[in-house]
Amino acid sequence: MEINEIIKRLEEGNKRFVSGMPERKLQDPERRKALVTTQSPFAAILGCADSRVVPEIIFDTGLGELFTVRVAGNIANVASIASIEFAVTALNVKLVLVMGHSNCGAVIAAVKGGNYSDNLNRILTHITPAIEETESGYIDDIIMKNAELNAKDLIERSAVISEAVKKGVVKVIPAFYRLESGKVEFIEN
Repeated sequence: MEINEIIKRLEEGNKRFVSGMPERKLQDPERRKALVTTQSPFAAILGCADSRVVPEIIFDTGLGELFTVRVAGNIANVASIASIEFAVTALNVKLVLVMGHSNCGAVIAAVKGGNYSDNLNRILTHITPAIEETESGYIDDIIMKNAELNAKDLIERSAVISEAVKKGVVKVIPAFYRLESGKVEFIEN
């Protein structure tokens, strides 16, 4: 499947989800059995750990179709970068989507500031550049900028992903999910 076909497939699945008419294919015992020894997802998603943001549901996909990495604030840290590298090299994923979402608690916490746990503070420092680069100060704008910067980080901090992008075999795209409508917007750089 080509990159444009993958994007179209995600958009169509999201339209079904938004309309309340998901197909929910490939979620049965037969599919589970087929995936016991192999997987071949058509896209990878670096998304937020937020319980309201489940890529497989949002894009109306089945088991084994998405390689999903979830971490608060959808940040490109060592673990998430390594996971996406695995998807690119071992699973031949051609599209990586970095998806932020409205009302993201991690971004809101980073904007508010404060001292949280050591681990949470480390995650929130990854969001600081998005805050600094967003002139409007609006949370949604910061969330979108955060998705853009983390998409850029995936490429810049990983020789594996960078090389795949340069060769044109992988595309990394930021996106924004609206909790209210269920719609995903692909952010063009």
